[in-house]
Amino acid sequence: MDLEGFRELGNDLYHRLHLPTYPVAIKFIKKEDEIPKKAIRPSAGNQKWSLCQAFTYARRMGLHSAMTDKDNFCVPSSASMGWIDVPMEELFESQIQQGWHKDRAAEQRKFDFIAQTLYSGAEGQERLHKMRQYMGFICSPLNSTIVIPDSVLVYGDGGHISHLVQALSYDYTKPITSTFDGFGESCFKGGLLPFITGKSQVVIPGMGDRGFSGTTVGEMAVGIPGPDVAKVNEYLFKTGGHQNMGYPLKGLLATGLTESITPGFKYLRDVVDKQKNK
Repeated sequence: MDLEGFRELGNDLYHRLHLPTYPVAIKFIKKEDEIPKKAIRPSAGNQKWSLCQAFTYARRMGLHSAMTDKDNFCVPSSASMGWIDVPMEELFESQIQQGWHKDRAAEQRKFDFIAQTLYSGAEGQERLHKMRQYMGFICSPLNSTIVIPDSVLVYGDGGHISHLVQALSYDYTKPITSTFDGFGESCFKGGLLPFITGKSQVVIPGMGDRGFSGTTVGEMAVGIPGPDVAKVNEYLFKTGGHQNMGYPLKGLLATGLTESITPGFKYLRDVVDKQKNK
């Protein structure tokens, strides 16, 4: 899909879902000469942002930006992305000093969990190799994106996220499984993981998102591999056919309901009743 195709998808998702902010296109880069001229670099103005701030500038203000270690004051995220070469024991020690978890043993369990679930075996080593080829990313609002996205990050409320998850699960070829830590949610889970795993992630914005980037208390997000955004747009609002909640959400608050309210409910009730009557 070309740039114009992604822009159309971004525009469709924004308007059909009544999103409060633009979906964010994220493109990982291997060299600085890949940075488009339209992209702002905080370091060019003797500033630094966090990666989640770059998302906010894109989704709320429509800005295009480039983020590398030179531009990012959140050093642990640069290390976790593989943009800087830091010994694992030093990254570990930095997190101990932050005090995010109960004690050193708890932090070690977290590091071990990530190593086992993401980086173990041949597939995990391939992910690590892929990560280490890159040194930054471009952020751009999807509806006017200047890059073909590797990942797309969509923020919204609970209703928006329900529709996104349903669309991504409609053909059930890539079940969504996400773990939650409260840290690195938007940048690592929402930006990097969809790119290196090819699987979508539900994001509950954490410390940096809430503290640095102005993410509101009611916002969640979904990180989607770039190629899967077309599927989201195609399958949006199809779950349940005429029963779909739509947006704004159309819920039911009624009395006197029975299993006949949906064909699936009635079918399963009939199965149970037949079993009882055998």
